[in-house]
Amino acid sequence: MESDTHPTTGARPHPTRQTPDALRAFGMAMNSVKVYGALCVIALLAVAAVAGSGHTVNTFMWVRAVLLPVVAVLIHRMAAAASRGSRRAFERVGTLAVIMPIAIIGVDLIPGVCPPWYAAMQTVCMAPIVCVAFITRGSALRAAFPKGR
Repeated sequence: MESDTHPTTGARPHPTRQTPDALRAFGMAMNSVKVYGALCVIALLAVAAVAGSGHTVNTFMWVRAVLLPVVAVLIHRMAAAASRGSRRAFERVGTLAVIMPIAIIGVDLIPGVCPPWYAAMQTVCMAPIVCVAFITRGSALRAAFPKGR
């Protein structure tokens, strides 16, 4: 007997998770992550353009500019798994959506870490992730993933 889900992945769909409101919320969250990814790619291109024009770009800026688009892909994959019913993926997306903006913006506010234009760009990049934080805490997804076991 074959099954389309593996018992240890936690990706088994639950009937209540497939409500139109939940699917719409997941769609909005995944679109927000796509916008975040696009903004991160623009930030990477901006860092490359600044470096190419002869201005100073530090290692921190390069590393973050390269890693954040990769993180966007990973978050999108987790959001997709959550939309298929994975509670673990849902919890991870919700947690990352709260922690990432605080961490990213908080580090950028440390004097001397990066120039103000880069800090502003990273703040703009975090706006869609803040949206994901609100979406994952909305009533549609709270109902889809009720507390308790």
